[in-house]
Formats: sequence, structure tokens, C-alpha cells
Amino acid sequence: MASNLTDRATTAAAGSDALFPVEVSLGEAGVEWRRRGSGQGRPDGDEGADPEVAAAAERLSKRRAYRFVKRAFDIAFSLLVLVCFCWLFAVIAIAVKADDPKGPVLFRQRRVTKDGREFTMYKFRSMCADAEERLAELRALNEKTGPVFKMRDDPRVTRVGRLLRRVSLDELPQFANVLKGDLSVVGPRPALPSEVATYTPRQRQRLLVKSGITCYWQTRRNRDSITFDEWVDLDLLYIKQCSAWADLKLIVQTVGCMLTAQGS
Repeated sequence: MASNLTDRATTAAAGSDALFPVEVSLGEAGVEWRRRGSGQGRPDGDEGADPEVAAAAERLSKRRAYRFVKRAFDIAFSLLVLVCFCWLFAVIAIAVKADDPKGPVLFRQRRVTKDGREFTMYKFRSMCADAEERLAELRALNEKTGPVFKMRDDPRVTRVGRLLRRVSLDELPQFANVLKGDLSVVGPRPALPSEVATYTPRQRQRLLVKSGITCYWQTRRNRDSITFDEWVDLDLLYIKQCSAWADLKLIVQTVGCMLTAQGS
């Protein structure tokens, strides 16, 4: 997507029923919110649901041709990846097991997609076998705001896992989720049930469309420094601008990120 892409939105003012216009700009630095005419960014604590996002999701539900094409593409593209790169799946599986024989090759985790439906998501395991048990002791070192946990130098990540994450190859098994219909190739990243339980009404709007493997946040060069609210901004922006052309551009950008090892 072009770096000067600008979209107008209307956001509920915190603590009141008043509405004020804001401008959302998506550039290399991420999402910037500005109250039109005031020079002020989006206020902290502005957690009201965005009516434009709800309206956009409603329009999407009626765009049967787009939904048919998107699902057809998801099936065809995921089959292509699973068949053509089966050799790569085997190589990665051997590398994961050789690096850390104690745990399984695949990591399975419950995630939440459209309308709050839970499913089991697959990834190549990039962390030590007891990573989930060690999470509690690392909570204080969380570098991301909001309910998500992100840590640049996470000690639970294995040597092979660090390489897989750099080129996003740990996500490859999620094409099986796409084939099953749990995910789409493009859409907001699926959240943990524990994260969704703490969502505000505005953050919960991420669940108005099917989750995906890649999204605006996934293709940002500075995604590790993007706050959770900015992450949500990007997801809601995608819902408002959702189209076959936007999906295609995101897929091309994602391939570029993988080839230049921009993962974390």
C-alpha cells in the first residue's frame, strides 16, 4: 500500500457520546491519528467502537462476489503452497527436531477468529518445549502495550526458531488453517482467547472479519515498535479498505518482507 495512503474515520470520544473527525495516515512510521483542525493525536483511552468499521463490515457481508473470490483464492493459494513447498516443510521439520529434540515439530495453540470463534492454529515450533510454562516469569519484560506479549530477545526462542522467525517460515503450517477455513491468507492476525477477553469494544472490532496469515501490521518495517493500539488501527483500516486489490498488494508486500528477512 502506498505510504501516503490516508483514510478518514470517525471515532467515539472517550468518556462521552460526542463524535469528532480524525485523519488516519499510514506511512513508514505506522498509523498516525490527528484530530482535524486541532493538531492533536488520537486521545489515550479512546476505546469506543468505530461506527465506520461496523458499517464497512456490514458492507463486506453483502459483497458475495468478493467473498467467493477471496475464499476461492485462499483454497487455491494454500494448496499451491502446501504442495509446491512440501520439501521445505520437511527440511524445516528436520531442523526443528535436530535443534531441540524434546518438543514436537508443530506448535498448536487455540486462537480466535471472526465473531469470536476459536480454532487450533498451527506453527512450526520456534521456542523451547516449555515456553508456555515460562511465560509467567517473563511477563514483566513485555515490550508491547495492551494484552499481547512481545519480546525482542525472548530467551525461549531456539536457534532454528530465531532464523525461522526472521523469514516468517514458522507461519507456513497456517496454510493448512487457510485450507480448512479457519484463516484467510489476508486478515487481522488471530488473537489468544486470553487477549480477546480483555478487549475493549473498539479492539474487538478486529473480529468482524476472518483472521489471516498476513495483514498491514505484518508488513510494517517497524512492526516491533508499533503499539497495540496502532496495531488495532491498522486492522480496522484494513476492514474499511478491504478489497481484492488491497489483498493482492499485501501478499506481494509480505513476500518482500520474507525475502528481506524483516521478521522478528
